Amino acid sequence: MDHFKKVKDSQVDISELMLPSHSNFNGKIHGGYILSLMDRIAFACASKHSGAYCVTASVDTVDFLKPIEIGELVTMKASVNYVGNSSMVIGIRVEAENIRTGIKKHCNSSYFTMVAKDKDGKSIAVPGLHLTTDDDIRRFAKSIKRNKMTINRKQEFSETDFSSEEYVHLLENYKVKIDK
Repeated sequence: MDHFKKVKDSQVDISELMLPSHSNFNGKIHGGYILSLMDRIAFACASKHSGAYCVTASVDTVDFLKPIEIGELVTMKASVNYVGNSSMVIGIRVEAENIRTGIKKHCNSSYFTMVAKDKDGKSIAVPGLHLTTDDDIRRFAKSIKRNKMTINRKQEFSETDFSSEEYVHLLENYKVKIDK
């Protein structure tokens, strides 16, 4: 494909005030609610880049670093970090701000793999990515590395016989009970 888009042309930011209806019984915002917002911004960013309807293929590395409180303003920033033929890796940064004090905290970073689809649900080609900053290059390179790690992890799990005595012995070091 000869068509390329700059990273900045597809970036999306959203902000939302966290309400009591988004929280658990401890006054913290549900992780599932944050994941839902992340999925929406990943969709928006991927659709903006591809010009097509996009679906979530996978979510990689969701670590909740700090809790989000009721009344904080959550801002999510999404950008296309990597493109394949029909897939895109969307990097998302989640920050929460105490709107009274102005103190911000980084709560999460995650990577959503999105796939562009046509009206019949078939995967379609997406524009290439025009990298213009050191951050763009770093994020693209890190995505390649994460993709290789995922492929290696999948291969390792498909080649491993988890019923072998080697793994039963390994599990004896953990808090598990094994009845055979």
